[in-house]
Amino acid sequence: MRIVGITGRKNTGKTTLVTMLIPELIKKGYTVGSIKKTHSKFDIEGRDSEKHSQAGSKVVVGVGKETFFKIEKNMELDDILKFMKDLENLDFVILEGFKESPYLKIATTNYDDSDETIVKVVDVRKISQNEDSSSLNEIIELIEDRSYGILQNLNCKKCGYNTCDEFKSAKIKGEINREIQCLTDVDDAILKVDGMVIPMNPFVKKMVRNIIASLVESLRTDEFGVDSIEKIELTVQNDNDK
Repeated sequence: MRIVGITGRKNTGKTTLVTMLIPELIKKGYTVGSIKKTHSKFDIEGRDSEKHSQAGSKVVVGVGKETFFKIEKNMELDDILKFMKDLENLDFVILEGFKESPYLKIATTNYDDSDETIVKVVDVRKISQNEDSSSLNEIIELIEDRSYGILQNLNCKKCGYNTCDEFKSAKIKGEINREIQCLTDVDDAILKVDGMVIPMNPFVKKMVRNIIASLVESLRTDEFGVDSIEKIELTVQNDNDK
């Protein structure tokens, strides 16, 4: 799952650009998610979700033709991204806002400070009015070529660079082939302790995956209607008193 941010000042077309990029990426066969940063609440006044919150519910879940979660706390961006990665098999996540995030960014306004994560500044009005269609194609190529996923800061050197920061910098500058990504970002084995994702280097991840898969394959799973084993979820409650 690779991540790209759309950043800029208020009323400069960030949402418009996001809604143009999503269908273009989908046309190319990618699955896309998005996160929008806001300084106001998402609740619509008078709706049931707001009434649940006012009644004292700490977590509100709406289930119907769609499902949404509302939690009365400000989650960190990486926690949200890890949750999305665990929930859906996404190719890209587009962030709207989050100027301080460490991911590749396209800006809708110029900034005075130098930020290496901003690789292109665009005038959304010209793109939306078809005056600059080449910019949209260029943005898509930049996203494909230079975006990357969640970095675990393991500095495992499996990517060919000594540190994750070196990999990130080279990726943003377009010095690495688009197919090369951080190997620790592969989600074939995820370890969570008390709800927090614990990074594992590729060797440990492979070992854990193979051991758990072998144990499960030895069970008579077909008796419970499991014809093929694609995803295994295991929760272990640690009893510290024993």
